[in-house]
Amino acid sequence: MASDSRFGRPGTVAAGGCGFLGEHVVRMLLQQEPQLRELRIFDLHLGPWLEELKTGPVQVTAIQGDVTQAHEVAAAVAGAHVVIHTAGLVDVFGKTSPETIHEVNVQGTRNVIEACVQTGTRFLVYTSSMEVVGPNVKGQPFYRGNENTPYEAVHRHPYPCSKALAEQLVLEANGRKVLGGLPLVTCALRPTGIYGEGHQIMRDFYHQGLRLGGRLFRAIPASVEHGRVYVGNVAWMHVLVARELEHRAALMGGQVYFCYDNSPYKSYEDFNMEFLGPCGLRLVGTHPLLPYWLLVFLAALNVLLQWLLRPLLLYAPLLNPYTLAMANTTFTVSTDKARRHFGYEPLFSWEESRTRTIRWVQAVEGSAQ
Repeated sequence: MASDSRFGRPGTVAAGGCGFLGEHVVRMLLQQEPQLRELRIFDLHLGPWLEELKTGPVQVTAIQGDVTQAHEVAAAVAGAHVVIHTAGLVDVFGKTSPETIHEVNVQGTRNVIEACVQTGTRFLVYTSSMEVVGPNVKGQPFYRGNENTPYEAVHRHPYPCSKALAEQLVLEANGRKVLGGLPLVTCALRPTGIYGEGHQIMRDFYHQGLRLGGRLFRAIPASVEHGRVYVGNVAWMHVLVARELEHRAALMGGQVYFCYDNSPYKSYEDFNMEFLGPCGLRLVGTHPLLPYWLLVFLAALNVLLQWLLRPLLLYAPLLNPYTLAMANTTFTVSTDKARRHFGYEPLFSWEESRTRTIRWVQAVEGSAQ
């Protein structure tokens, strides 16, 4: 990297730096940016692994705070040069209320933007989601689409609605004058379904298979394809964008980029079996064992049970109308915009991504025994 790299200047902030993706972004920054001097990790819950980072050459500061509290965000961002904002609630199962999802994902993002404006931070990289686009609730396929492919984004679920609103805030903030009079430069990344070490849903499917005697039952046709992306490559794209945003502000400012790699297009179930199969699970059935109408009924029943049981206990099943529509709708992206604009190429091959994920699932298996 050139000696005038923005990472060599005080204050790179990783908001949400202890989450699934955030931890990988933090580690990627420390591994791939030799000019990095200061890294602030801002999160509601600080992981014990942060202690091991404080002995290296980079000044690492862990800041416990809530992204929904504007004054806490402003204090963490003050004096920073670039903010990588991965903080957010990812909930498609109904574990948290729609109001909380909106407060964290939308108001939290608004707080990050305002903190940048008030403190003079000029560069903001935001983690959006493919679900800002789709799959939509109508089940319309998106086949090898890019950022300009026409698609009717129809959202009803609180999570994609919140991400769409937050992304809009970030893009509209591009060009706003920050303290000192210079323009804010913003950019949003839309990862497809992320997998890799620390992926909670993968862990849930694994434990579900263990409870069912090492079996998972096919519910989705194998012909449905989804784009998946390894978490290490998502982290790498965030680092690249943060690195290039200043020098390519006119090109990248206010832009969105799909975030993907060379992972194969498969159904969610068949893709997950790439990792769960070597760990002893098997997928039963070449076709869905239950008819689609019955899955629709069960998904609706789960919503009713969730509503009825909410005063007594948390019931958050994997199957609901939103997850059913997601899993049954082909959604794959194929775009070179990120490569053209800032030179993105996956850092990890599919083979290495697969191996790393299998090793992690095996470690989970060992801890479960």
